[in-house]
Amino acid sequence: MSKPLKNLAGRLLFGMGLHRAVHGQNGLIVAFHRVNDQTRGDALSVGVEEFEAFCRFFERNYHVVSLGTLLDRMERGQSLRRHLVITFDDGYRDNFEHAAPVLRRLGLPATFFVVSRFIESEEVPHWDVGIEPRLPWMSWEQVQELAEQGFEIGGHTRTHVDLGKVTGEAAKQEILGGRRELEARLGRAVDLFAHPYGRESAMTEANRQLIAESGFRCNVSCHGGSVSPTSDAYSLRRVPINDWFQTPYQFGLEALLERV
Repeated sequence: MSKPLKNLAGRLLFGMGLHRAVHGQNGLIVAFHRVNDQTRGDALSVGVEEFEAFCRFFERNYHVVSLGTLLDRMERGQSLRRHLVITFDDGYRDNFEHAAPVLRRLGLPATFFVVSRFIESEEVPHWDVGIEPRLPWMSWEQVQELAEQGFEIGGHTRTHVDLGKVTGEAAKQEILGGRRELEARLGRAVDLFAHPYGRESAMTEANRQLIAESGFRCNVSCHGGSVSPTSDAYSLRRVPINDWFQTPYQFGLEALLERV
């Protein structure tokens, strides 16, 4: 089925409320990276209006909860049916400037996974090389403000290393060291984690264990899929929202068909 047909089918299903009857028992965790119009349409970005359209779609059709709340439900063995979590990776300043105001206006919770040594730095990661003007990171004051507004802040390592390759003491410094830097800056506990690159291969079993031993409640990936009440909290799947989804309705249909 083509994307335009998926969009049309999604509009019909969600417009008529039929999705409620066919929705399964699993929940969804979605991931954004950048929210700006400068890089709109690439694999890591959505435009500002596009982001708001997704958020309004989530608000109308799902129970949008924090990641902590989803974990609580999993620990109690409760259904995750139509529950959805909104997350962000890396710590781009546009998350604070463009995404957070939309979330506040709609009353939606979210989790921001930040790379501790990207914050307030001039670092240009390899995937941003060539983008002009440079895409800035949040300041520590902005991260603190997000936390004070009730948003969750999670760890994403110190320097965005591939935890499928980095092991031992170096991995510990990235995982636990990043957590300690966040907690020192924020003055509060940080117990949520997302591994960089999000691929299944970007995480070893030893590092997964290290994440648990470091005091995190979970580890989320970014290679698609839903979450069940019995999912391993340290192997949680997330759906990246990017240019693959032309509209929120296409996303909704793909999710119903378990093809996200």
